[in-house]
Amino acid sequence: MIEPMLSSKAESSGARDRASGAFPSNEAPPCFHLLAKPSGSTCNIDCQYCFFLSKDALYPDEQHRMSESTLEAYIHQLLSAHRTPDVTVAWQGGEPTLMRLDFFRKAVGFVEKYRKPGQRVKHTFQTNGILLDDEWCSFFHEHDFLVGLSVDGPRDLHDTYRVDRHGKGTFDLVMRGWEKLRRHQVEFNILCTVNAANEHHGRSVYRFFRDDLGARWVQFIPILERATEQTIDLANLGWRAQPGRQRVLYTQTGDRVTNRSVGARQYGQFLVDIFEEWIRHDVGQVYVQLFDVTLEALLGRHLLCIHAPTCGFGPALEYNGDLYSCDHFVEPGYRLGNIHDTPMLEMLASPEQRRFGLNKRESLTAQCRQCDVRDVCNGGCPKDRFALSRDGEPGQNYLCPGLERFFKHTRPAMRTMARLLQHGHAPAEVMALTIAEDKRRGVYAPCPCGSGRKFRFCHGEKESRDHVDTGVTPGHRPRNGPSRTCAS
Repeated sequence: MIEPMLSSKAESSGARDRASGAFPSNEAPPCFHLLAKPSGSTCNIDCQYCFFLSKDALYPDEQHRMSESTLEAYIHQLLSAHRTPDVTVAWQGGEPTLMRLDFFRKAVGFVEKYRKPGQRVKHTFQTNGILLDDEWCSFFHEHDFLVGLSVDGPRDLHDTYRVDRHGKGTFDLVMRGWEKLRRHQVEFNILCTVNAANEHHGRSVYRFFRDDLGARWVQFIPILERATEQTIDLANLGWRAQPGRQRVLYTQTGDRVTNRSVGARQYGQFLVDIFEEWIRHDVGQVYVQLFDVTLEALLGRHLLCIHAPTCGFGPALEYNGDLYSCDHFVEPGYRLGNIHDTPMLEMLASPEQRRFGLNKRESLTAQCRQCDVRDVCNGGCPKDRFALSRDGEPGQNYLCPGLERFFKHTRPAMRTMARLLQHGHAPAEVMALTIAEDKRRGVYAPCPCGSGRKFRFCHGEKESRDHVDTGVTPGHRPRNGPSRTCAS
């Protein structure tokens, strides 16, 4: 499954200011982050948890390839709609490398044709990495693309669900693509899904990205596949095509989850395990998306739609120009229109899209409204709100136990980093404070991560990485990854 890698700061203040007089002042966003899918849902692998593969049912009997006329209309409207100097052209899928390199050469050409004076354009590209070669990576380097590489951890964890059409693991092919990115000095980020296979291996997954792949920016996405009582058995088989039947179109309905989905509490512990490693060693050196946006939220800036009070500024564009409210809601009820018929900015300013975005805040349960961490969580993503609250109210985020654990556990350190920033100090100074606290606690005290083990044998000096096959040659551990920060 492909997830958003980056975002412009569309959820920051002023996101609904007037757009050059075209719309009323409270309707048109000055910036937004659109995810374009030039090959639709088509992909060259069959990840078992990738519900987006099922979206081909929306466009049966069509070749899912963006035409040059749609490409030009997209780039023109995207650049014209932005009233901020920074614009992100974001490519996703499916798998965008299936469009071949000439398509993206044309995209870069259209950017130069339609770029407004003073506009700064950043190209981003999310890929499984399998088709990357020297030509692709030379192009990325030449045009300063930021590439998101989808990896779920070391070999045995990655290959559990990220498989090809014959059911074979894709790890070796992805690592070949990573080598090409590194050789051509392409700036890259890692996108990792958190699922039933890797949910108990937070630190080993994180250390693999940091030490073996040289990653300096990592995003963790929880896999949460919804199903109904009627569809759960089919869903557990996977969203790839099954012999003798068509794919079932995945929609955000049902209160069951597949056996590949991450557990709610396990998701929280996965994040805490990584945070306890990061807070002692990597602040200011490795950027973990959720850690960054949590700190920003404490400073009053919500840069990630998932945990912002409202949403609606992260639409998805299909290969034929159809625009949907959100990447997670590419389904008939959320189609806003087509850019060949209606300008994208007009669709984003429509009552339907405003209602979609505002409903995130207005549909909070009483438990969420009264929660101590609402200021940083805001109920999470609407797609995950299908559980019951403690009072039995429907619409609670399924991941709430894990999110609450993470936000409460990290709040003291996050507040310390916020104070450091406010007083002109580097947040990385929190590492020395954390280590000093460790010494006062003692190495045989319970580890603060909550594992129940003594600190010495958990997140202390004697901690060792889980026994997993990394799949990367020992000693081949570059430490010169990118340092640019961004929000998804």
